[in-house]
Amino acid sequence: MAHSPSTEVLIVGAGPVGLSAAAELARHGVRIRLVDRLPARLPYAKAVGIQPRTLEIWDRMGLARNVLEAAVPIHGQLTYVNGVEQPRMDLELPPEVPYGFAALPQYETERLLEEYLAGLGTAIERGTELLSFRQDADGVTALLRTASGGQEEVRTGCLVGCDGAHSAVRKGLGLSFEGGAFPTSYMLADVEADWDLPTGYSVRSTHRADDGTVDDLLVCVPLPGANRYRVSMLAPPELTERPAEDGTARATGDGAASDGVAHGLGGERLPELSQIQAVVDRLAPAPTALSRMRWSSVFRISHRIVDRYGEGRVFVAGDAAHIHPPTGAQGMNTGIQDACNLAWKLALVLRGSAGSALLTSYDAERRPVGEEVVGRTVRHAAQGVQADPDDPRTLMLREAQLLIDYREGPLATAPYGPADAPQPGDRAPDCSGLAAPLITYRMRLLDVLRGCPGHAVLLYLTDPADPAVAQAAAELEGARAIGTAPRQGLRAVAVVAQGIESLEPDAPTARSPLPSPADLASLVHLPVPGYLDAAGEFARIYRPQGPTGFIVRPDGQLGARFPLARTKEALAEYLAALSVPA
Repeated sequence: MAHSPSTEVLIVGAGPVGLSAAAELARHGVRIRLVDRLPARLPYAKAVGIQPRTLEIWDRMGLARNVLEAAVPIHGQLTYVNGVEQPRMDLELPPEVPYGFAALPQYETERLLEEYLAGLGTAIERGTELLSFRQDADGVTALLRTASGGQEEVRTGCLVGCDGAHSAVRKGLGLSFEGGAFPTSYMLADVEADWDLPTGYSVRSTHRADDGTVDDLLVCVPLPGANRYRVSMLAPPELTERPAEDGTARATGDGAASDGVAHGLGGERLPELSQIQAVVDRLAPAPTALSRMRWSSVFRISHRIVDRYGEGRVFVAGDAAHIHPPTGAQGMNTGIQDACNLAWKLALVLRGSAGSALLTSYDAERRPVGEEVVGRTVRHAAQGVQADPDDPRTLMLREAQLLIDYREGPLATAPYGPADAPQPGDRAPDCSGLAAPLITYRMRLLDVLRGCPGHAVLLYLTDPADPAVAQAAAELEGARAIGTAPRQGLRAVAVVAQGIESLEPDAPTARSPLPSPADLASLVHLPVPGYLDAAGEFARIYRPQGPTGFIVRPDGQLGARFPLARTKEALAEYLAALSVPA
């Protein structure tokens, strides 16, 4: 894809999705502009849930630590139906998953991403609105209204719309946005509660009518701060209806714009603390006094998805592509994964390292995910999590967004090894128990890959002296075609088989003995950086069959899995899937 503009990608919308897209593109060395029509971040705790998969992505970027210091853990949910406590839901994940579930107000998430992006030399252009755009074979011409009120014409290689449910990019591209709106309006507020409930647990309390339908609802999600919660509940009629001139009721506070999409904050009347307190008095598990309301609003919910995630050089992500109930905190996290999926592909194409056909894989991989999330959250909003009869482990992994795979996508290469092992298209799992010379603590795979914006190749070795190792390293050294910045290509590392006999299979790897210098000596002379699988956890999770190679995509998904002796052929197959010359 030839290009000449100084701006290679124009991103519209500086919420978590737009900021994530900008950060990933900037990490790949892409010249970007990020504009947002709002003069400042909104002070509302809208999207508050952060999934473990998102934290893994931010770890790869080097952002996870800042988020963890600002967020609070979510350990589970306390559920009540008609005042009767139900079995507690604990959010438990397998021990190899490095992060748990977290909560952070959206404005704090945006602040941290904005600071990270500033460190990469990019600032948000606030008060700047997209008015129109047109694309041709060589780029996109966008017309902006700037903060000063003037107009600016911008020539860019590609345009990405992360501008929310009422997206100007989606409308300008002529994408359909099929779905509907829930008939109910909700109240949202940020308050403190004086109850003595377990720390780190959200609360869901409902009242069911005789026919089983929910006619009253209270959901409380912990926020940073003592006894602070983001609460949501059904809005009373006085906030959602007002008399019209003919005496009939007319809806208000529906979050709808002129496009008819009823989704988001809105309304002419804001809920008062007394109205929030009235619902809490009815549904809270214990008498509770609310205080210190920081903000409140009326909120409407729709469920919609576009017919395609882009066309030509223009793309949509996040709420611009899919909106749905906030059940399970899936929306923002799904949008962030949209952004990361698209960013590395744009970077390769703009650098001339991949053909433009690679960009069609964005829709092929992400729209099925969006469709599944919309359908699942609509079911859960109506029937609860029990609407999906999966076993608890599968349910939890899906909610954590750890089961997303692209096995049926156009980039998935042929599977290799056990069918139930991680295969091309799957998430590349983390693992711990890695050791290396000069390091006196156990490392995780995320530690090894942190800061790497491009592709990584993991070479699992059963014998460091195997001549196939040097041959594989030489073949990978020549594969600079899939780099997105000068001197950047494949990052290759070796994981060397070396179980410690004294370690029990299920013992915590953090307590296992460190390898001796003799155990690590074979790593020093490897042609690529090497790490010892000291606890055997990499072998247990990845289940290699002898010497095996794994290509990890920039978005943390597996691109290929192959016997080490076939490195050259496997690399050629993967590059062909990307439309990259081998």
